Amino acid sequence: MPGPHAGGADLRSEFKTIGVIGAGQMGGGIAQVAAQAGAQVVLVDMSVEHAERGKAKVAAGLAKLVERGKLSADGCEALLARIQPAGTLGDLARADYIVEASTEDQTLKQRLFRQVDEVARPGAILASNTSSISITLLGAATRRPDKVIGLHFMNPVPQMKLVEVIRGLATDDATFDATMGLARRLGKDPVTCRDIPGFIVNRILLPSINEGIYALYEGLGTAEDIDHAAKLGLNHPMGPLELADLIGLDTCLAILEVMHRELGEDKYRPCPLLRQYVAAGWLGRKTGRGFYRY
Repeated sequence: MPGPHAGGADLRSEFKTIGVIGAGQMGGGIAQVAAQAGAQVVLVDMSVEHAERGKAKVAAGLAKLVERGKLSADGCEALLARIQPAGTLGDLARADYIVEASTEDQTLKQRLFRQVDEVARPGAILASNTSSISITLLGAATRRPDKVIGLHFMNPVPQMKLVEVIRGLATDDATFDATMGLARRLGKDPVTCRDIPGFIVNRILLPSINEGIYALYEGLGTAEDIDHAAKLGLNHPMGPLELADLIGLDTCLAILEVMHRELGEDKYRPCPLLRQYVAAGWLGRKTGRGFYRY
């Protein structure tokens, strides 16, 4: 695990304060890597209590690194001190760069971008960690579409090197350049994507996961057999069903629905079994049950 200032230049000279909306798995990870790079982080959720729980999960993960000798106790304490939990979007007024990492819901994200635009300082960049939703659409909800961009991290954020950077139709060069620089200073390896549903990774990944779910739905094998076959036969580190459980079945469904609706092709049609699991509340690791029990 990199130290508190790993990943290039110290962010304090570029973006002194980074806001993160959503203290879940992705938002917490983004807050962690930003704090590691030296930025002050405002971590916002629906209440201070929710944001504090998100920070506590970050602290628990870092504590394991300290136990294994991969992070010093002082470094851990300094990193956590840079993450400030908050319960209102108004707390983002001092942020230079804001990353939205809420649930993959278009209506929610549009509303958040509209509200954040009202409180963010002039010139602040508004980024979305969306997996599939149009950046152009989110930018249109603001009065600064030129300062809106996609910054899609992979899960788990602290470990995964890739970040997808997505320009909306109105995103200007300064916003794009600043975002590419930020991604690199966070220790990530950015790729640029067109603003088309699913971008690059999920355009390839989600149909594969969906096909794995269809294989289970059609009785080709058990969940264990399907995943074992994918790992040995395709040399994948995880099978499609265990990966879906890690991502969250609700998130997988939301991404597939966006691609199916926007691109209009049946190859993105979500498997009925996926819809059933989500309806049952079996969302994967985060609820203790998905295609496997946890």
